[in-house]
Amino acid sequence: MTATRSRPRAHSAAPQPRLRADALRNRERIIGAAREVMVEFGAEIPLDEIARRAGVGNATLYRHFPDRLELIHHVTLSVMHRTADKAECALAEETDAFRALRRFVFAAVEERIGALCPLLSDGVDRDHPDLLAARERLDGAVKALMGAARDSGQLRTDIAVGDLMVALTQLTRPLPGCGYPRTGSGGGRTDFDRFVYRHLLLFLDGLRAPARSELPGCAATLEDLRHS
Repeated sequence: MTATRSRPRAHSAAPQPRLRADALRNRERIIGAAREVMVEFGAEIPLDEIARRAGVGNATLYRHFPDRLELIHHVTLSVMHRTADKAECALAEETDAFRALRRFVFAAVEERIGALCPLLSDGVDRDHPDLLAARERLDGAVKALMGAARDSGQLRTDIAVGDLMVALTQLTRPLPGCGYPRTGSGGGRTDFDRFVYRHLLLFLDGLRAPARSELPGCAATLEDLRHS
């Protein structure tokens, strides 16, 4: 199957039946494998390869996700929830607010959102209730994290969640023609990661208060990004 660029179809918001534990594990493996394979090879990778990477049969994949758009929808939800998890855990477990922000930034990089966002955007119904709820949760989690760092006097006051997420997306976007090779396939990913983490530290230094420059425009929110 190939990715479609037609208008995303609406997904039903009706509650889904509770899955057995083994079926839930298979579903999570498929979503995780899809996320990894899409980062490495792009959204048009054959679904057969995703099933192989997940260690399930093709029939199992199609039983959970009848088509590519359904799978992309759930990969998007997974990335958003995992990113929110990282923000909430960092805030709860770190005693220093800016250290918590730094921990979140580095953890969010591992989600490869810069590589995934362009791949998933064509297959996502942005107004789907599940995605709106996930976006609201992510927005609240990162706002709380940034608010704590701002209240501690360590984070500059002229940025918002959208600014942070744009920077993370841009910094983790593969260079043209590079992509993210599989781990162990020759070091391409490792070499790229070295630059990502180096530039993340430069970015984090730029977030610290007191600010050394005045930013043009207004602070960006996630809602701004949604309508941009």
